[in-house]
Amino acid sequence: MSRHIGVLTSGGDCPGLNAAIRGLGKSCIKNSIEVTGFLDGFRGVAFDRSMKLKKEHLTGLLTDGGTILGTSRDKPHKMPVGGKNMNMISSVVETYQRHHLDALVCIGGGGTQKNALLLKKAGLNILTLPKTIDNDIYGTDVSFGFDTAVGIATEAIDRLHSTATSHHRNIIVETMGHRAGWLALGAGTAGGADVVLIPEIPYSIEKVVEAIRIRRADGKRFSIIAVAEGAISIEDKILIDQLLAQKKAATSKSKAEKFSGSLEEFHRQHVSHTVRLTDKITELTGQESRLTILGHLQRGGSPSAADRLLATRLGAAAAELIAENRFGFMVAIQGDSCAPVPLEDVAGRKKLVPHDHQLVCAARLVGTSFGA
Repeated sequence: MSRHIGVLTSGGDCPGLNAAIRGLGKSCIKNSIEVTGFLDGFRGVAFDRSMKLKKEHLTGLLTDGGTILGTSRDKPHKMPVGGKNMNMISSVVETYQRHHLDALVCIGGGGTQKNALLLKKAGLNILTLPKTIDNDIYGTDVSFGFDTAVGIATEAIDRLHSTATSHHRNIIVETMGHRAGWLALGAGTAGGADVVLIPEIPYSIEKVVEAIRIRRADGKRFSIIAVAEGAISIEDKILIDQLLAQKKAATSKSKAEKFSGSLEEFHRQHVSHTVRLTDKITELTGQESRLTILGHLQRGGSPSAADRLLATRLGAAAAELIAENRFGFMVAIQGDSCAPVPLEDVAGRKKLVPHDHQLVCAARLVGTSFGA
């Protein structure tokens, strides 16, 4: 009996998505499994927007950035339809059945893992592949997209060194990473940043300035500060903890919503925190400081060799699980192997940087300050 699977890419784009589609598609076609690609994430499944993936569609994809299927951040349980938010899981199930799918492969980050689990609970055969430049997906050693983003951010820091040294400036470099600091940690360490600020280690502005002053006392007239977009000060951490505690202890829904609103307002204002941090460093050091926000540069372009290999391995491993009729897993990298991890163990969890991680310890030993 012929077999038929669907595949989608969801969440933010990142290098390696096309390589993963290629790895999965070619492996499946070789095993006589038909492949349908759904367009623009879960929206494509809910509204039955699709394309048959043939060999000719997969040729030349390995080096291409982005995704030929398109992507979105839509959630299958809450999609805007006709101006209203409606539960679209039933529509996803109908499309799955209409195409006579044997499985649906969802390629994405943390949000995709949660959405995929909802579809599994709705009775669908689901597999996922982990992609994100943040490297924060629980259960896998690494996610594809991360290596490319670290390389791009590292090259940016390398280039900024020449401006910093020529003008005797402090250069603040903001990388992506709302809750996890893997990208800032990796690029900052590889690029020789003097200060690295990540969400997992709340910083003191006084400690940051102290590190800069020590360098100046040693005759070094510039400093590079790598900052994750989600990095927070010690004062911010105290405020967040208080709001979370008050929300948890709230005796009514209205009070809980009030504290949730306060948290949302904090995060909205926090978007420009590196601008304020740059101004503060200039004020406290008396030294000219400049901010560079790398933004979406880190997500674009051709994937690195490491990400091409990783995405290909994960796609091929997913095809093997399909052939074995094993579903309900995220295909993870654990050590040197691909391993199926139950979606229940992944969804809703984040892989954060431990304070005693080997890279944190190594960075401290070579003199990198974490502002704490």
